[in-house]
Amino acid sequence: MDTMLKDKFAQVKLLVMDFDGVHTDGHVWTDEHGKEMVISSRLDGMGLEMLRRLTDVKAFVISKEENPVVSMRCKKLKIPCVQGVDKGEGKLEILKRIMGENGCVPEEAIYMGDDINDIPCIEFVGLGIAVINARPQVRALAAYTTIAAGGNGAIREVCDMILEAKGIKIRL
Repeated sequence: MDTMLKDKFAQVKLLVMDFDGVHTDGHVWTDEHGKEMVISSRLDGMGLEMLRRLTDVKAFVISKEENPVVSMRCKKLKIPCVQGVDKGEGKLEILKRIMGENGCVPEEAIYMGDDINDIPCIEFVGLGIAVINARPQVRALAAYTTIAAGGNGAIREVCDMILEAKGIKIRL
């Protein structure tokens, strides 16, 4: 990781993520009763757990969708989430509120996203991150694009980079 990027990761106090396309690969299974299911990565879960246990970095999810799947996954990960943002405040307003509640300035925040509704947040924070499977417009504006895809270790990749930049060695 280059020095400038490492410095940005070292400053991080807040990791805010979209859900669909970041915690998942963007696909959703819907049964004949309308019940939705998604796949998320245990690698990402372990990365977020290490981040929570070994640093003071706080993680949050902001999702356009309002879905019990999001609630259940975030509950398991012990991450607060805000859902259904298209029905009220926009993602950027929610991000600003979360930052204010946590005494965080843009330079101390990461936002990870994959679609065009994530662009205002990616542009606002000190370190906007796109997953590799993000829309081209999102990747073009991000300061960093993950090697791993959303739902396939992208969050773990970012967690590992934060830990490395903060000088935290992972040991068994």
